[in-house]
Amino acid sequence: MRRLTVAKKTETLLRSKDVAHILDCSPDDVIELARRGKLRATKQGRFWRFRQNDVLLYKKKAANL
Repeated sequence: MRRLTVAKKTETLLRSKDVAHILDCSPDDVIELARRGKLRATKQGRFWRFRQNDVLLYKKKAANL
């Protein structure tokens, strides 16, 4: 039996404070966007974490509105 190994891609996860700086809003606004499902995020314990690509995609879409 052969075992296939898949390399995991390491991505930097951003904190709500970092995302708030990118989106020019408050960290509470960022968390609310995540809760409403408008901005993709994951929970690590009690903290929200965001992929940079998801944040930039959201920013691009929001600019087109």
